[in-house]
Amino acid sequence: MRSGHPRLLLSLSIAASLLLCLALWAVFRYAPLELNMGAVQKVFYFHVSANWAGMLGFLVALVVSVIYLRTADLKWDIAAVAGIELGMVFTAMGIVSGMIWARPTWNTWWTWDPRLTTIAVVEMVYAAYFMLRQGIEECERRARFGAVYSIVGFISVPLTFFSIRFARTIHPVVIGSGDSSNQVFNMTPAMLQTFLLCLFAFSVLFVVLLWHRLRLGLLAQEVEDAANACWE
Repeated sequence: MRSGHPRLLLSLSIAASLLLCLALWAVFRYAPLELNMGAVQKVFYFHVSANWAGMLGFLVALVVSVIYLRTADLKWDIAAVAGIELGMVFTAMGIVSGMIWARPTWNTWWTWDPRLTTIAVVEMVYAAYFMLRQGIEECERRARFGAVYSIVGFISVPLTFFSIRFARTIHPVVIGSGDSSNQVFNMTPAMLQTFLLCLFAFSVLFVVLLWHRLRLGLLAQEVEDAANACWE
Protein backbone atom coordinates (compact mmCIF):
# COMPACT_ATOMS: atom_id res chain seq x y z
CA MET A 1 0.00 0.00 0.00
CA ARG A 2 2.92 2.31 0.78
CA SER A 3 5.06 1.47 -2.23
CA GLY A 4 2.22 1.01 -4.74
CA HIS A 5 3.18 2.46 -8.11
CA PRO A 6 5.45 5.50 -7.47
CA ARG A 7 5.59 6.28 -11.19
CA LEU A 8 1.80 6.39 -11.26
CA LEU A 9 1.85 8.66 -8.22
CA LEU A 10 4.33 10.96 -9.94
CA SER A 11 2.17 10.99 -13.06
CA LEU A 12 -0.92 11.80 -11.00
CA SER A 13 0.95 14.59 -9.22
CA ILE A 14 1.92 16.15 -12.55
CA ALA A 15 -1.62 15.68 -13.86
CA ALA A 16 -3.07 17.36 -10.77
CA SER A 17 -0.77 20.35 -11.23
CA LEU A 18 -1.68 20.69 -14.90
CA LEU A 19 -5.39 20.31 -14.17
CA LEU A 20 -5.25 23.00 -11.50
CA CYS A 21 -3.50 25.37 -13.92
CA LEU A 22 -6.12 24.59 -16.56
CA ALA A 23 -8.89 25.13 -14.02
CA LEU A 24 -7.44 28.53 -13.06
CA TRP A 25 -7.34 29.54 -16.73
CA ALA A 26 -10.94 28.37 -17.25
CA VAL A 27 -12.20 30.24 -14.17
CA PHE A 28 -10.57 33.56 -14.99
CA ARG A 29 -10.44 33.50 -18.79
CA TYR A 30 -13.06 31.09 -20.15
CA ALA A 31 -16.05 31.27 -17.81
CA PRO A 32 -18.12 34.46 -18.27
CA LEU A 33 -18.88 36.95 -15.52
CA GLU A 34 -22.13 36.37 -13.63
CA LEU A 35 -24.50 39.27 -14.31
CA ASN A 36 -25.51 40.04 -10.72
CA MET A 37 -22.45 39.15 -8.63
CA GLY A 38 -19.70 39.92 -11.10
CA ALA A 39 -16.11 38.79 -10.50
CA VAL A 40 -16.69 37.57 -6.92
CA GLN A 41 -18.85 34.75 -8.29
CA LYS A 42 -15.68 33.09 -9.58
CA VAL A 43 -14.91 32.07 -5.98
CA PHE A 44 -17.82 29.65 -6.43
CA TYR A 45 -15.76 27.24 -8.57
CA PHE A 46 -13.14 26.77 -5.84
CA HIS A 47 -15.66 26.93 -2.99
CA VAL A 48 -17.77 24.02 -4.23
CA SER A 49 -14.77 22.00 -5.40
CA ALA A 50 -13.04 22.31 -2.02
CA ASN A 51 -16.19 21.20 -0.20
CA TRP A 52 -16.53 18.30 -2.64
CA ALA A 53 -12.96 17.17 -1.91
CA GLY A 54 -13.66 17.51 1.82
CA MET A 55 -16.67 15.25 1.46
CA LEU A 56 -14.51 12.70 -0.38
CA GLY A 57 -12.12 12.67 2.57
CA PHE A 58 -14.88 11.94 5.06
CA LEU A 59 -16.35 9.30 2.74
CA VAL A 60 -12.98 7.56 2.47
CA ALA A 61 -12.73 7.58 6.27
CA LEU A 62 -16.20 6.02 6.52
CA VAL A 63 -15.36 3.20 4.10
CA VAL A 64 -11.95 2.33 5.55
CA SER A 65 -13.32 2.51 9.09
CA VAL A 66 -15.85 -0.18 8.21
CA ILE A 67 -13.04 -2.24 6.68
CA TYR A 68 -10.92 -1.79 9.82
CA LEU A 69 -13.72 -3.06 12.07
CA ARG A 70 -13.92 -6.16 9.88
CA THR A 71 -10.18 -6.81 9.52
CA ALA A 72 -8.49 -5.10 12.53
CA ASP A 73 -5.64 -4.17 10.17
CA LEU A 74 -4.06 -0.91 11.37
CA LYS A 75 -3.28 0.26 7.84
CA TRP A 76 -7.00 1.04 7.46
CA ASP A 77 -6.86 3.14 10.60
CA ILE A 78 -4.01 5.10 9.03
CA ALA A 79 -6.16 5.56 5.93
CA ALA A 80 -9.06 6.83 8.05
CA VAL A 81 -6.84 9.40 9.74
CA ALA A 82 -5.53 10.51 6.34
CA GLY A 83 -9.03 10.86 4.93
CA ILE A 84 -10.27 12.92 7.88
CA GLU A 85 -7.20 15.17 7.88
CA LEU A 86 -7.67 15.97 4.20
CA GLY A 87 -11.42 16.27 4.66
CA MET A 88 -10.96 18.90 7.37
CA VAL A 89 -8.39 20.85 5.34
CA PHE A 90 -10.53 20.98 2.19
CA THR A 91 -13.67 21.77 4.19
CA ALA A 92 -11.84 24.63 5.92
CA MET A 93 -10.88 25.91 2.47
CA GLY A 94 -14.54 25.70 1.49
CA ILE A 95 -15.62 27.65 4.55
CA VAL A 96 -13.04 30.41 4.04
CA SER A 97 -13.79 30.75 0.32
CA GLY A 98 -17.51 30.82 1.15
CA MET A 99 -16.92 33.69 3.57
CA ILE A 100 -15.02 35.59 0.86
CA TRP A 101 -17.95 35.03 -1.49
CA ALA A 102 -20.52 35.94 1.16
CA ARG A 103 -19.03 39.30 2.17
CA PRO A 104 -19.92 41.24 -1.01
CA THR A 105 -22.98 39.10 -1.77
CA TRP A 106 -24.71 38.98 1.64
CA ASN A 107 -22.89 41.97 3.19
CA THR A 108 -21.56 39.78 5.99
CA TRP A 109 -18.70 37.32 6.47
CA TRP A 110 -20.87 34.83 8.32
CA THR A 111 -24.54 34.17 9.02
CA TRP A 112 -26.12 31.25 10.82
CA ASP A 113 -27.71 29.94 7.65
CA PRO A 114 -28.54 26.18 7.73
CA ARG A 115 -25.73 25.33 5.28
CA LEU A 116 -23.12 27.40 7.09
CA THR A 117 -24.20 26.10 10.47
CA THR A 118 -24.09 22.45 9.44
CA ILE A 119 -20.70 22.76 7.72
CA ALA A 120 -19.30 24.31 10.90
CA VAL A 121 -20.74 21.38 12.84
CA VAL A 122 -18.97 18.96 10.47
CA GLU A 123 -15.60 20.58 11.22
CA MET A 124 -16.24 20.41 14.97
CA VAL A 125 -17.38 16.78 14.78
CA TYR A 126 -14.18 15.70 13.07
CA ALA A 127 -11.99 17.92 15.26
CA ALA A 128 -13.44 15.95 18.19
CA TYR A 129 -12.31 12.76 16.39
CA PHE A 130 -8.67 13.75 16.93
CA MET A 131 -9.37 14.78 20.51
CA LEU A 132 -10.81 11.30 21.11
CA ARG A 133 -7.74 9.64 19.63
CA GLN A 134 -5.40 11.75 21.75
CA GLY A 135 -7.08 10.45 24.88
CA ILE A 136 -6.47 6.75 24.10
CA GLU A 137 -2.93 5.35 24.32
CA GLU A 138 -3.40 1.71 23.25
CA CYS A 139 -3.29 1.67 19.42
CA GLU A 140 -5.84 -1.07 18.69
CA ARG A 141 -8.34 0.42 21.11
CA ARG A 142 -7.71 3.90 19.68
CA ALA A 143 -8.24 2.62 16.15
CA ARG A 144 -11.45 0.80 17.11
CA PHE A 145 -12.97 3.79 18.89
CA GLY A 146 -11.86 6.07 16.05
CA ALA A 147 -13.48 3.80 13.46
CA VAL A 148 -16.81 3.77 15.27
CA TYR A 149 -16.68 7.52 15.77
CA SER A 150 -15.92 8.25 12.10
CA ILE A 151 -18.81 6.04 11.00
CA VAL A 152 -21.27 7.79 13.31
CA GLY A 153 -19.78 11.22 12.61
CA PHE A 154 -20.35 10.81 8.87
CA ILE A 155 -24.05 11.45 9.51
CA SER A 156 -23.17 15.16 9.67
CA VAL A 157 -21.91 15.14 6.05
CA PRO A 158 -25.17 14.31 4.18
CA LEU A 159 -26.99 16.50 6.70
CA THR A 160 -24.96 19.43 5.36
CA PHE A 161 -25.72 18.55 1.74
CA PHE A 162 -29.46 18.28 2.26
CA SER A 163 -29.78 21.22 4.67
CA ILE A 164 -30.52 23.70 1.88
CA ARG A 165 -33.22 21.40 0.52
CA PHE A 166 -35.05 20.78 3.79
CA ALA A 167 -34.83 24.29 5.29
CA ARG A 168 -35.38 27.88 4.18
CA THR A 169 -31.97 29.29 3.28
CA ILE A 170 -30.27 32.10 1.39
CA HIS A 171 -27.58 29.70 0.17
CA PRO A 172 -28.00 28.98 -3.57
CA VAL A 173 -28.75 25.45 -4.76
CA VAL A 174 -26.06 24.36 -7.20
CA ILE A 175 -26.92 20.68 -7.75
CA GLY A 176 -30.61 20.08 -8.30
CA SER A 177 -33.40 22.59 -8.62
CA GLY A 178 -34.33 22.84 -4.95
CA ASP A 179 -37.73 24.24 -4.01
CA SER A 180 -39.31 27.63 -4.56
CA SER A 181 -38.02 28.97 -1.23
CA ASN A 182 -34.37 28.54 -2.22
CA GLN A 183 -32.20 30.41 -4.67
CA VAL A 184 -31.21 28.35 -7.70
CA PHE A 185 -27.83 29.04 -9.28
CA ASN A 186 -28.24 28.63 -13.05
CA MET A 187 -25.07 28.19 -15.11
CA THR A 188 -24.31 28.83 -18.75
CA PRO A 189 -22.63 25.98 -20.69
CA ALA A 190 -19.21 27.62 -20.23
CA MET A 191 -19.82 27.99 -16.49
CA LEU A 192 -20.91 24.36 -16.21
CA GLN A 193 -17.85 23.13 -18.12
CA THR A 194 -15.57 25.18 -15.88
CA PHE A 195 -17.37 23.92 -12.79
CA LEU A 196 -16.97 20.28 -13.83
CA LEU A 197 -13.30 20.86 -14.69
CA CYS A 198 -12.68 22.30 -11.23
CA LEU A 199 -14.45 19.38 -9.58
CA PHE A 200 -12.31 16.94 -11.55
CA ALA A 201 -9.08 18.84 -10.81
CA PHE A 202 -9.79 18.90 -7.07
CA SER A 203 -10.74 15.21 -7.16
CA VAL A 204 -7.40 14.28 -8.73
CA LEU A 205 -5.61 16.56 -6.26
CA PHE A 206 -7.41 14.79 -3.41
CA VAL A 207 -6.32 11.37 -4.67
CA VAL A 208 -2.70 12.54 -4.96
CA LEU A 209 -2.64 14.07 -1.48
CA LEU A 210 -4.34 11.02 0.03
CA TRP A 211 -1.80 8.70 -1.57
CA HIS A 212 1.11 10.80 -0.27
CA ARG A 213 -0.45 10.93 3.20
CA LEU A 214 -0.95 7.16 3.25
CA ARG A 215 2.70 6.59 2.33
CA LEU A 216 3.75 8.99 5.08
CA GLY A 217 1.49 7.29 7.63
CA LEU A 218 2.75 3.82 6.77
CA LEU A 219 6.37 4.96 6.95
CA ALA A 220 5.71 6.47 10.37
CA GLN A 221 4.16 3.18 11.48
CA GLU A 222 7.20 1.25 10.28
CA VAL A 223 9.50 3.58 12.21
CA GLU A 224 7.37 3.19 15.35
CA ASP A 225 7.35 -0.60 15.00
CA ALA A 226 11.12 -0.66 14.53
CA ALA A 227 11.64 1.54 17.59
CA ASN A 228 9.43 -0.72 19.71
CA ALA A 229 11.33 -3.78 18.47
CA CYS A 230 14.62 -2.22 19.56
CA TRP A 231 13.31 -1.85 23.13
CA GLU A 232 12.15 -5.46 23.35
